[in-house]
Amino acid sequence: MNLTERQIERYSRHIILPEVGGKGQAKLLAGRILIVGAGGLGSPAALYLAAAGVGTIGLADGDVVDLSNLQRQIAHATSDIGRAKVESAAEKCRAINPDVTVRLHPEHIRAENALAIFKEYDFVIDGTDSFAAKFLVADACHFAGKPYAHAGILRFEGQAMTVIPGRTGCYRCLFHEPPPPNAVPSCSQAGVLGVLAGIMGTIQAAEAVKYLLGIGELLTNRLLVFDALKMTFRQVVFKRNAACQLCGGSPSITALRDEAPIACVCAGGRCETAVT
Repeated sequence: MNLTERQIERYSRHIILPEVGGKGQAKLLAGRILIVGAGGLGSPAALYLAAAGVGTIGLADGDVVDLSNLQRQIAHATSDIGRAKVESAAEKCRAINPDVTVRLHPEHIRAENALAIFKEYDFVIDGTDSFAAKFLVADACHFAGKPYAHAGILRFEGQAMTVIPGRTGCYRCLFHEPPPPNAVPSCSQAGVLGVLAGIMGTIQAAEAVKYLLGIGELLTNRLLVFDALKMTFRQVVFKRNAACQLCGGSPSITALRDEAPIACVCAGGRCETAVT
């Protein structure tokens, strides 16, 4: 793929990086990233991937913009209230970079539609905000064979990791199943620092870019935990669980299924015993 003069200028700060160069930028332009959830995590991920020149960005979300979203969901503006999130976010991505094709999936990801949507992309970013959705995305990526970047946020703490199905530990290796109902508060109950979504969503975008380029070390077999109050990062190292019910040698989960809806955006960061 030959870059135009305008593209060479637009992506010049990428191209001068030896790890990227013109060939790497061409890989990004040919790349296809799906973002599930166009909210707090999905917003910064989408904007930075568009700026980076990822050629196709898919946005999957069935919600509309609400006033309470605007404290952290930077792809949306006050004038977007009541508008479909995928339409609002797509408009911002296209305004940043006309090179990018934004594909809209204005629906919630469910067992019945996930595999058909996921198969069209190279990498998935999980920007969902509930345990049910996060386990579904993890399971769908496993069955579709798609690598993905997970992140979750609550109050002042965030977490992130990347999974390569068949090669690394998966989400269920670390978080075996959703917690009991009402065991963990949601963001609407416990709150969340708005900028935290930007930090964790941008980490997910960085993982997606590195994957497309084939450079660096991905955040695999490691859960990165960030504390915004202390301004510290720590890692929980884990490995693929041979007894995992999803990716183990004798899995009990052999087909995609919808989990019961349990609201919580922390996705385990403050309530699972695996993270201490």
